[in-house]
Amino acid sequence: MSQLESVIQGLVRSEIQALNSYHVPDASGYIKLDAMENPNPWPGALQDQWHKALSDVEANRYPDPSAKELKLALSSLMALDDLAKETETDLDILLGNGSDEIIQILAMAVCTASRGILAPEPGFVMYQMIAKFLGVPYHGVALTEAFELDMEAMVQAIADHDPALIFLAVPNNPTGNVFALQDILKVIELSSGLVVIDEAYLAFTDSDLLELCASHDNVVVMRTLSKVGLAGLRLGFLVGQQAWLKEFDKLRLPYNINVLTQASACFALAHFDVLKQQTQLICDERVRLHNALIEFDALEPFESEANFILVRVLEGQARGVFEFMKRAGILVKCIDGAHPLLENCLRLTVGSASENDQMIAALSSFFKG
Repeated sequence: MSQLESVIQGLVRSEIQALNSYHVPDASGYIKLDAMENPNPWPGALQDQWHKALSDVEANRYPDPSAKELKLALSSLMALDDLAKETETDLDILLGNGSDEIIQILAMAVCTASRGILAPEPGFVMYQMIAKFLGVPYHGVALTEAFELDMEAMVQAIADHDPALIFLAVPNNPTGNVFALQDILKVIELSSGLVVIDEAYLAFTDSDLLELCASHDNVVVMRTLSKVGLAGLRLGFLVGQQAWLKEFDKLRLPYNINVLTQASACFALAHFDVLKQQTQLICDERVRLHNALIEFDALEPFESEANFILVRVLEGQARGVFEFMKRAGILVKCIDGAHPLLENCLRLTVGSASENDQMIAALSSFFKG
């Protein structure tokens, strides 16, 4: 061991040394169906208008630290003022560099060495990763075989661990389903901590739980623009009562939303009808893809309300399918081994019609020869 390695080992926390960096595979030259992105570019005329809007941005100046214009646009999109008036609550928005930063802010604000994070599993990996980053407890509670909340186990885990934070992703990643509302309300009722409803995939479901952050004092709602077609902007946001967001804002790094993201997001929100049309196309393709996957005897596709479909390879060849698809130029996500409930599973992002056709053709080549 070199002197430098010895110094590093002595200073870096042991639990951090034991981690691996979050791996994103190189997608160059592949059809990318592993990251739940919107495959549709903006129409050419809209691209030109966007470029013109960016030409007016002063990159030599710091961004608006509060991103007032962007927050107003988001508030208008969600009709947040109307909800606040109806419920007689003061609601606000906190912006983050993706949802990941918001998860980290929440954990930094409320978690301690004795009260940490609780979440159903399988779920979004960043809940557990950020708990490890911060050195706070993390407790995963397995879903049922049908990927529903195991309420007996959830009730017991809440009683045993009294978590400061509970994350409920609705729809859930990677299973794609929406948890029953009565179960969500029961978790909220039982929790003495903060319950975060993560609605990253809101654009692809009829579920909308925004009202819960107004009707319950221990609920906030987290959303993102990544899945609707703005993944490159890295913009997540939290909606909740002002008293909560005032505390969380103390932990937000200054200027966390850069000038190009603010300008681009404001422009996109002014043309949100285009993004809604694109997400509807994805929902239509999801139905078509699911119907095609049903035809494979060796695949079990699960119903999804997100922009991806979880499939189980019944013959236990998930990793073989993944490698075959990769050789065919198509990247999907192999999650076999990530959790016992995901044994032999792949997660397939719903792409464009052409991309989905190529994915179906590759699967056909593997299973039908």
